[in-house]
Amino acid sequence: MSSQASSAAPTGVGIIGLSASGGWAAQAHLPALEAGKMVLCEWPLGNGLAESEELAAVAEAQGVRTFVGLQARAAPPVRYVRDLIADGYVGEVLSTSIIASGIGWGAEFPPDGEYLLDRDNGATMLTIPFGHTIDAVTMALGEVTELTATLATNRRQVRNQATGQRAPMTAPDQIAVSGVLESGAVASVHFRGGLSRATNFHWEINGADGDLLLTGGSGHLQFGQVTVYGAQREDTAPKELPVPASYSSLAQLGTSGTETWHPVAHAYEQIRTDLTVGTHHAPDFTHGSRRHQLLDRILRAARAS
Repeated sequence: MSSQASSAAPTGVGIIGLSASGGWAAQAHLPALEAGKMVLCEWPLGNGLAESEELAAVAEAQGVRTFVGLQARAAPPVRYVRDLIADGYVGEVLSTSIIASGIGWGAEFPPDGEYLLDRDNGATMLTIPFGHTIDAVTMALGEVTELTATLATNRRQVRNQATGQRAPMTAPDQIAVSGVLESGAVASVHFRGGLSRATNFHWEINGADGDLLLTGGSGHLQFGQVTVYGAQREDTAPKELPVPASYSSLAQLGTSGTETWHPVAHAYEQIRTDLTVGTHHAPDFTHGSRRHQLLDRILRAARAS
C-alpha cells in the first residue's frame, strides 16, 4: 500500500504470496516490513504466537502501519450487535454461548485442503473460524480473563472428496472453551468439525433485560452471513432485527449484503479510512498478536486439562 494515501488519490496495493505451498508467502511480509512498507496480512497473522509477535515487533520498530484480516469485526451484523449491547439492549450481560460448525475438519476434505489437516501448519479450525469468531466476541463483549479448554481430534482419518483416499488429521475437530469475560459474564464456545444436520451457528447473548441471537449456516463469522434476533422484557420470543442501512458503507455496490466477501469489503473501507484520516479503527499486527495470545492460552489450557 502506498504510504502517501490521500482522500483524493487511490491507494497502491501489491499482492504477495497467494500460495502457502510455494514458500514465498511464509517469508513475504517480514521482508516487506523491513523495507518500510505497510502490510495487510490475511488472518492468521503467523503460524503461532511466536511468529505473530515477531511480525508485530518488526512493524513497531520500523514505525509502519499494519493491518490484519480479522474482518468479522467489520461485518455490519457484528457491529450492529456490538452497538446494541453498548446501548443497553440486553442490560447487564450475564452470559454468552456459541455453538458452531467449522465446515472443514469434518469427515471429508477437498483436494486442495489437505494442508488444513496438519495442526503444525497453523491453519486449523482453532485459528481460522474459531479465531475470527472469538475476535468478534471480544469486540462486542470484552476480553477473556479466565478460561478452561478441551481440544480433541475425534476423526483421525478423513477422506479426500475427489479420490476417496484417506489421510491423517491431527488438527482438532472439537474445540470447547468456557470462561469469564472482563465484565464478569460467563462464556462458552463449542466448535465442531464438518457440518451439523441441526445447528451450524448459534450465538446467544443473555442479559438482565433482554437477549440477542445470531444464527447462520456455519461458524465462519468472517463471512458475515448471519441474521440478528432480539427480545426484551415482555417479549415472548426473539424477533428479527434487520441491520440498519447505516451499517453498510458500500451501498453503491448494489449487493445483497450476504456475499462472503462483504465483510472483507468493509474491512478494506476501514483501512482506507484509517490511511486517509489517520484513525486507528482497523485491527493491526499488535491486535493480531494479542488474538494469537488468546489462542495460545487456549492451547496451553487444553494441554493442562
